[in-house]
Amino acid sequence: MRPNKRGELVRKALDLFYGNGFHATGMDLVAAETGVSKTSIYKHFRSKEELILAVLKLRDEDFRTWLYTRLEARADTPRGQLEALFDVLQEWFEQPGFQGCMFIKASAEYQSPDDPINLQSAEHKQVLQAHFAHLAAGAGARDPDALARQLMVLKEGAIVLAALTHSSAPARDARAAAAALIEQAIG
Repeated sequence: MRPNKRGELVRKALDLFYGNGFHATGMDLVAAETGVSKTSIYKHFRSKEELILAVLKLRDEDFRTWLYTRLEARADTPRGQLEALFDVLQEWFEQPGFQGCMFIKASAEYQSPDDPINLQSAEHKQVLQAHFAHLAAGAGARDPDALARQLMVLKEGAIVLAALTHSSAPARDARAAAAALIEQAIG
């Protein structure tokens, strides 16, 4: 399988796993929906879990690129980007096909703290939190790490509630709470 075909497979598998879940999506379905034989899939991925890890890597890259680009488009200061976080999340929640966070789903299906899928999901969240801490430091927060952790709690809660309620309202509610936290942390 050529590198671009491998990438195509991973991208199509991402859609399948996102829409159906990880355990509910078998390799027979992946083969049928992608048009790639199971033999070819297993030449590049020794297991379904290896394919899932490749899917999560792609989703991490795609999501962070989208999120950071949207934050920068909405604000040109670190504080402005922190304040815009929940406006950007609202955009995501209102996209057709929004079904929550793939990393939350992955960690729920692969709960062992030593599982590579769980670890990769946690790493995605840690990278986002580090980015928010960097923005908070640039904005002059007294404790950038604490503010980043608090914003992550709001962000993750908003994602879960948006998926459960099929509404973008949690983004607006989280934005109001975040504004208070940012004002308290930065002044």
